[in-house]
Amino acid sequence: MSTPVQEQEETTPSDDGVVLPDAKELRRLKLAPEIAWYLLSRGWDLPAHPPLEKTPDGSSHPDAAFSPEAVDAAINALRHMRHTKGRLAGLPLNPDAWQVAYIIAPIFGWLRPTEAGTWVRVTRTAFVEVPRKNGKSTISGGLGLYLCGADGEPGAEVVAAAASRDQASFVFGPVKALVQKSPDLRGRFRPLTGKILHPVSGSEFKVISSVGDTQHGANIHGAIIDEIHVHRTRDLVDALETGTGSREQPLVIMITTAGDGKPNTIYAIKRRLVAQLAKGALKDPTTYGVIWGLPPRANPLNPKNWPIANPGYPVSPTHDFLVSAAARARTSPAELALFKRLHAGQPTRQTTAYLDLRKWQGNRRGRWPLKPEQLAGRRAFGGLDLGAVSDLTALCWLLPDDENGGFDAMWRFWAPEGALPGLDRRTSDNASKIWVPKGWLTITPGDVTDYDWIKQAITEDSEHLEVASIGMDMWNATQLSNDLQAAGFPLMKVRQGFQTMSPALKEVLRRMLRKELRHDGNPVTEWCVDNLAVAMDPAGNVKPDKASSADKIDGVSALCNAMSEAIGTAVEESAYDEHHGLLVV
Repeated sequence: MSTPVQEQEETTPSDDGVVLPDAKELRRLKLAPEIAWYLLSRGWDLPAHPPLEKTPDGSSHPDAAFSPEAVDAAINALRHMRHTKGRLAGLPLNPDAWQVAYIIAPIFGWLRPTEAGTWVRVTRTAFVEVPRKNGKSTISGGLGLYLCGADGEPGAEVVAAAASRDQASFVFGPVKALVQKSPDLRGRFRPLTGKILHPVSGSEFKVISSVGDTQHGANIHGAIIDEIHVHRTRDLVDALETGTGSREQPLVIMITTAGDGKPNTIYAIKRRLVAQLAKGALKDPTTYGVIWGLPPRANPLNPKNWPIANPGYPVSPTHDFLVSAAARARTSPAELALFKRLHAGQPTRQTTAYLDLRKWQGNRRGRWPLKPEQLAGRRAFGGLDLGAVSDLTALCWLLPDDENGGFDAMWRFWAPEGALPGLDRRTSDNASKIWVPKGWLTITPGDVTDYDWIKQAITEDSEHLEVASIGMDMWNATQLSNDLQAAGFPLMKVRQGFQTMSPALKEVLRRMLRKELRHDGNPVTEWCVDNLAVAMDPAGNVKPDKASSADKIDGVSALCNAMSEAIGTAVEESAYDEHHGLLVV
């Protein structure tokens, strides 16, 4: 099944004579050796520019094998279709190298065995973001027809999801045209009003625009979600993803241009998931995502940057097309914002991370996960962050290292049982499949956090650590704080305003950049770090901002409470601390 291709440090031929780039070049291109081999063995050149973001592909599944034949099948099906518009009208839909490298081969080529002994796709959900005029509608329609009539799935239900009934006609029209204008498809597919039938397999392809259109209990094999950034709610997307449960190898493909940067939309949630998977903050081999665009600070009007954001350039979009669009972008801020989003892949509300996740990951050290007994006798400053009673709670222990400088840090996290399904939805099931089984997250019974578990953990940790103090925000923590104080723990009130939090958070940043904040790579903490947004006042002071963060940041808040104690910055909060000032994410 898998073509054996070794990752080489030098440029060497594979067993069949295909010469692969060295490992450094493959990393730059974000290509697995198997994908590079496939392209070269089938006559394609490797793409010149990698996408901005790319998650690990199906090769990250422990049982994955690469199947060239599975990729061949998808590409051969596309070649039986014909372009329907422009100068390519009537020509075979022959995918470009970038489409094979970053969409078709990663999605269709990586297979895994089932308990029944069959092989199925690893990827079940795919997210593709690419600027306008790069052929996304044509390729997505072709793949939808492949899932309907050539994927070997009897009675396949394949849908194209639009955000409205008006958009539905724009989605369905090009797919119907593919059937009508491709001679090889006539007789095999039967186009009707609103649907396309594949009589031999009993399958159908149709367009839907609401949750009601999914027909409760639908057994979806494939879904193409067009322009997910215009979907106002997540209801339809959720219905499609949950409607694939009984299929052996379902595939949901979301394909879109960049959105307008509004937070908490279904587009923003899915795009952020891709970014977190790409950085390693979360892990899920069944979800594959790729994003083309320019970094936030890159100049979108510089022609040298256009091929970086547009993998189809200069064929589509053409150079002349982008020159014309760029000229309009220079006429007004509104036109510039439109060019950034549609042609440079830059969401128009750009944000900047305060703590860079890759630099954070560079502080991993030692034998992990850390446990208090490994650091017995060490002086420790604690930080507690108590979320709402039905939310995530974090405890951070920060231990100064007098010999080597800096700090060692470890975390404990708790969440009530009732909160686990919500955490799974927001972490691609990492909460229940990774964090809980490996002990990074403790689940307490019921729908609210049982603070007795936290008190017990602190008591047990204090048997090994020399607890100097435990800092916490006293809001909503009266009972636990009373219990801890009654047990003799040195509990300290840490106010959450700029005066207290800014020195602590800036010290966290300074130590992280100097690799003096050694930690055990706790994935829950990494998720919190990647979610972090901070509020900034006019003087440049910062503090964690839970309301504006992408998701939970309790692990960072607990760290800041501990750091505040460790560096002795606890001060009285003034009314000035209530102002938020500027926002940096």
